[in-house]
Amino acid sequence: MRDAETVTFGGSALNRAAELRARPDEIAALLNDPAARAVPLWRGKPSIDGAGALGWVAANHPVLRDGEEPAIFLGSDETGPLFTIDLSAWQPETGADPVPASFFDATEQRHPGLPDGHRFAELRNIMADLSARDAECAATAKALIGWHRSHRFCSACGEESGVAQAGWQRVCGACGAVHFPRTDPVVIMLITRGNSALLGRSPGWPEGMYSCLAGFMEPGETMEAAVRREVMEETRVRVGAVRYLASQPWPYPSSLMLGAVGEALDETIILDPNELEAARWVSREDMARAFAGDHPEIRAPRRGAIAGFILRNWLADRLD
Repeated sequence: MRDAETVTFGGSALNRAAELRARPDEIAALLNDPAARAVPLWRGKPSIDGAGALGWVAANHPVLRDGEEPAIFLGSDETGPLFTIDLSAWQPETGADPVPASFFDATEQRHPGLPDGHRFAELRNIMADLSARDAECAATAKALIGWHRSHRFCSACGEESGVAQAGWQRVCGACGAVHFPRTDPVVIMLITRGNSALLGRSPGWPEGMYSCLAGFMEPGETMEAAVRREVMEETRVRVGAVRYLASQPWPYPSSLMLGAVGEALDETIILDPNELEAARWVSREDMARAFAGDHPEIRAPRRGAIAGFILRNWLADRLD
C-alpha cells in the first residue's frame, strides 16, 4: 500500500540512536541534558497532558525519581533526547483504580506529582489522536516497559536479571544470559469475495463490534500460510492468493500486526466457537454504513486499529 506507514503507530522516522545504548556514560549525559524529556507510564498507561498529547515532562522532573527501574532511552528528535520511565509502584487514591477485567479501561489516574492536567490513560483511547511521533514513542515505551515487567527473571537459570543497554536488554548476573525485547507477529487479514469482506467477532467484544480475522503466526510459517491457516481454523473458508498490505506495532502487549488481503475460494462459513462468537460476509455498502454510524448491527472498528485502516482503504479502492 502506498500509504501503509500512515497507520497509527506506523512510524515517524524517530532516530532511535541504537549506537548509544551500549554507552552508559553518554546515556547519563543525555538524561542530564536540559532538553531531555521523558514520558511516564503507569501500569501500561502513558501520561497525557491537558491537550490530549503525550504527557512529556523534563527528564529531571522530581516525580521520575519514583521509577522502579532506570529510565529507558527511546531515541532523539529535534527537541532533544527522549526517555520513558515506569511509575507503576505509585498507588492512586481510592476509587481511581483501573478496570483490568473490562474490554476497555476508561478510567484515568492523576498523579499529584505531575503537572496539572496530566493523567494516565488507556492508550487504546488516545492512540488515534496522537501525533505520529508521540504515537511511535508511546507504543515503544508501552511495549518495552511491559516486557521488563513480565521478563524480570532469566529464562535460562531463573535468577532475576538486570536492565542493560539503556533499557533494550536484560542481562542475568548469575549465568550471563542476554535477553532481548520480544515482538510477536500476528497476521490480520481482509478476506474478500466479490463485493464482500469476511469479518468476525470474539467473545466479550462490545455489541456490534466486528473486525478482520487475525491470529498469531506459528514457528516455521510464512505470513501467507498463516493467513490461510487462521481463516480455515476459524471459519473453514479456503483462501487462495494472499498479499501483504501494511504492518502496525500493536503494544497490547507486544505484537506486530502484519496486514494482508486474501481472496476467498468459497463463502460457506462453518464457525469454530472456540475461536469466534460470530462471523459474516459484509458488503461494501454495509461497511460504509457502519463507518457512517448508521448500520443496525455493525459498528465501525476502533479508531487507530489496522483493521479499520485496511477496511477504509478497501472501501476507497486504495489497497494497491
